[in-house]
Amino acid sequence: MTHLEIVRGDITALRVGAIVNAANETLLGGGGVDGAIHRAAGPELLEACRRLPEISPGVRCPTGEARITGGYGLAARFVIHTVGPVWHGGSHGEAEQLATCYRASLQLAADNNLRSIAFPAISCGAYGYPLRPACDVALRTTKAFLQHDRGLDRIVFVAFSERVAAALRVAQRDALDVAG
Repeated sequence: MTHLEIVRGDITALRVGAIVNAANETLLGGGGVDGAIHRAAGPELLEACRRLPEISPGVRCPTGEARITGGYGLAARFVIHTVGPVWHGGSHGEAEQLATCYRASLQLAADNNLRSIAFPAISCGAYGYPLRPACDVALRTTKAFLQHDRGLDRIVFVAFSERVAAALRVAQRDALDVAG
């Protein structure tokens, strides 16, 4: 049985199989969690990202997809990079795009025989996705993914603030109510 955790802290310090990077399409670093992960991992992460093929000019990972690299200077063995949707009011497929980020990241972890993964609140920073709906998507999608044993023992949702942690706890409770 997979253990779901919500922790408040620094995702870059977690000792897990992979941490998820809420990246931009270039995968060459940015602000928020993306910048923090690149700084903590060191320059090798940027070099690994540069080696990933561009599927169109400047795009190494389109919205909703995921890519994996080593963790380099991080406590995590790997980084799974995913690009969440920019919020445009909720009527432009944002919820499905966000769910696809979680599914693709979880599947990549399972495909690489990882036992644990940690997620930030994807799209909730500069991309402007409202926190509560984003947390609902994250927990519902994760619960649905886990309906089939995928080999993951531990999934951690990492909150950078108490506000995010509280929204994740409510979403987890709601997801359990729906599942149970």
